[in-house]
Amino acid sequence: MEAVLQLSEVSKRYGGVRALERASFACGAGRIHALLGENGAGKSTLIKVMAGVVQPDEGRLLLQGRERRFAHPQEAVAAGIACIFQELSLLPDLSVADNICITNPPRRFGLVDRRAQRRVAEAALARAGAEDIHPLAPVASLPLSRRQLVEIAKALARDPKILILDEATSALTAADVQRVFALLRRLRGEGMAIVYISHRMREIAELADDCSVFRNGTRVATFEAGTRSDAQVLEMMIGRDIAHAFPPKPQPPAATVPAILETRGLGWAGRLHGIDLAVRPGEIVGLGGLDGQGQRELFLALFGVLRGVAGDVRVDGRAVRVRGPRHARALGIALVPEDRKTDGLLLPMSVHDNLSLAALDRLSRAGVLRAKAENEAVAGMVRRLAIKAADPADAVGTLSGGNQQKVVIGKWLLTAPRILLLNDPTRGIDVGTKQEIYALVRALAAEGAAVLLYSTDYAELIGCCDRVAVFYAGRIVRWLEGAALTERALVASALDLQEAA
Repeated sequence: MEAVLQLSEVSKRYGGVRALERASFACGAGRIHALLGENGAGKSTLIKVMAGVVQPDEGRLLLQGRERRFAHPQEAVAAGIACIFQELSLLPDLSVADNICITNPPRRFGLVDRRAQRRVAEAALARAGAEDIHPLAPVASLPLSRRQLVEIAKALARDPKILILDEATSALTAADVQRVFALLRRLRGEGMAIVYISHRMREIAELADDCSVFRNGTRVATFEAGTRSDAQVLEMMIGRDIAHAFPPKPQPPAATVPAILETRGLGWAGRLHGIDLAVRPGEIVGLGGLDGQGQRELFLALFGVLRGVAGDVRVDGRAVRVRGPRHARALGIALVPEDRKTDGLLLPMSVHDNLSLAALDRLSRAGVLRAKAENEAVAGMVRRLAIKAADPADAVGTLSGGNQQKVVIGKWLLTAPRILLLNDPTRGIDVGTKQEIYALVRALAAEGAAVLLYSTDYAELIGCCDRVAVFYAGRIVRWLEGAALTERALVASALDLQEAA
């Protein structure tokens, strides 16, 4: 295979932290090359070097056999390299067309040609399989899955020779994932070199031609897809054998145990209709169904974000009207949102400050923050969740995705919640960190918490949850538990098919 893009002996350090150490990588034309590894293994730094975002301390980058050094991302774009990062780069207050053409809008008489820009955006959206997205729609009005498709269209509008995707399907619905897969196969057939990062092993098996595994900033192995078992790949990724993906499920609480959280006839703005559910202490209840069927709105309603919510919410058997997030927190409710960078963290602030932010009232006396108590609480949470940070004073934005998610979870654990609302908490996180989060959630339930868990991963719903409520068009259409909780039943119920068994 002749390499279109090659990195040789590349190293990058941030202070005392080694992000890459003499790492090498090569991808060929007409091939989809998967990059595998835990968060913090060096994958994101490697693709940032390819995209001109990060300058390596050592090593060489060769593009079609010629050594290059990109001082700026625009130089990489001009050379034919387009990168779609896990965290979106869209400007929410601008339209879809504005975002797609933002770096090089078509001009006429020195001004942006709006008609030409719309045509460019429509062509890019069509190429990305997202013709249903209106080019003049504000990005802020789109759900996360639609924004991800706009990000892909934005990259394709640059007509790249090399396309790099970092967890580009992590926020997509199952139907959109298949659209993107068809697109990538078409681009591969056109001779494009594609670098693909994903923690979903099924995607790798379905899509990749070649795989490279990274660990601790170094490439461990490169091999053709399908020549190693999942167990072998996982062992390469984390350096140890994985016996079980999910912790064992205990006996579920008896139906006579009073629910901590209960909703009766919950409805909102035509998006939620008559939601009845109860979550008992020690129970993990899953929310299934296709993305955008009301699961997010249910979380926001329970957390007091939405106005005009109809029906009853009961905490410990007492009817409450959740007036806002502060009131929800006082009731013992915590929400881990779907988009950690936008809704869960203050990226320029330190790991320490992000962790203590939601619990400042618990760490204060007479309105004065107790610094010693805060430091002890933060240090304890860093140890408990094994958060990998060189220094808690470092900006949380410098951490890997998995460690950022741990900070979001740890922030709420410091409030001692009794009701946990988890919105796709392992999206874009490596296998090892996923296992840590699964074990943590089960441990919190064992301590008496009531957990509501939404996930786009069917295996996660089956492996983590005691019961699953499947949503369709804002309604619960079926409850699944025990032997009935299967992938086939989840998929059929999500499509509202009658024969869901």
